[in-house]
Amino acid sequence: MPGPLSGYRVVDLTAMISGPLATMILADQGADVVKVESPAGDHTRAVSSRRHGFSASFLNNNRNKRSIALNLKDPRGLEVLMRLIEGADVFVQNFRPGVIERMGLGEAAVREIAPKIVYVSISGFGERGPYAQKPVFDPLVQALSGLTTVQAGSDEARPRLVRTILPDKLTGITAAQAITAALLARERNGEGQHVRLSMLDSVIAFLWSSDMSSQTFVGHEVLQQKAQSFIDLIYETSDGYISVAVQTDRQWASLARALDRPEWLEDARFLTAALRQEHIDARLELTQEVLRSRTCAEWLERLDAEDVPCAPVLRRKDMISHPQILANETVVEIDHPVAGRLRQARPAARFSTTPAGIRTGGPLLGQHSAEILDSLGYSRLAIEELRQAGVIAMPEAA
Repeated sequence: MPGPLSGYRVVDLTAMISGPLATMILADQGADVVKVESPAGDHTRAVSSRRHGFSASFLNNNRNKRSIALNLKDPRGLEVLMRLIEGADVFVQNFRPGVIERMGLGEAAVREIAPKIVYVSISGFGERGPYAQKPVFDPLVQALSGLTTVQAGSDEARPRLVRTILPDKLTGITAAQAITAALLARERNGEGQHVRLSMLDSVIAFLWSSDMSSQTFVGHEVLQQKAQSFIDLIYETSDGYISVAVQTDRQWASLARALDRPEWLEDARFLTAALRQEHIDARLELTQEVLRSRTCAEWLERLDAEDVPCAPVLRRKDMISHPQILANETVVEIDHPVAGRLRQARPAARFSTTPAGIRTGGPLLGQHSAEILDSLGYSRLAIEELRQAGVIAMPEAA
């Protein structure tokens, strides 16, 4: 059964993570995503954690796509791409601002041959301003957006990076949603449009819903964001770690019962939610002191019995076999014809009548070059001539 985006074609000129993740989400949902790579290939093909010539990074951001390898510096390669764009619904690129225009693939040039296309530009810092032309990587966006200070817990503490490339991945998810919205708008008004987004804007919008209260009220800004607590909600037990989080009066009472500390309910510091927040360090320190006395399993059983929100802290290798992960069928295994047996997360959103899914693994560089050129009307002889001229690349067996 086809996915919800079946019938849409996406021409994907992106590389690294943010763009490829966005287009993989669309591909998972049924879109025909044609990944256009240089003959050297996406840089992530060459990074570490590899097997049989494939990197895990490439495989985990490029499944369900077709690959064509084109030398876009050659006019014949550009001609192939233009013919491909002509029948496409979406064009996505994440070059540094100005590069795509110098390549002859700016919005105006693309829209001449595909007037209704959704044209998408993903940048690091934005298309204007003093940082627009700067090279960008995830830690730089974390720094400029304020995320490193949020992660530190306070303006007074040493800034800390989030230990995953959150800006890249968040931008990919934001872009996928925006592209789908633009396609929906086109279905209604018949017009394509230019969707622009930056990693910086994506992270700041993400932070604002919960982490920018100090800057929300104009004229009443909090000049120095102080920490509510430097103690996080990861607790040490006698044999490992668990997380426990309580918010309401009922949950606080349940925690006191589970930990056999009824006196906490009479403690003047903890009588209301506001007081518990005011005395957060004392509350968390007391909780930690008690939790060290038993094992993870013992505490989770007691906490669950009182309906206290809690969960074990899992290592990556343990997460994949946890009963909840298995029940959700979150992690699946697939066979890749070259890389072998793979384990990946399935598409997160489940559609009742048009399911998303993993149809194919990440492609070899130029794996579908001949197939795509054939669909564009190129003869076998013309395809071979382009290959010999270095305009296209494809695997030896293709």
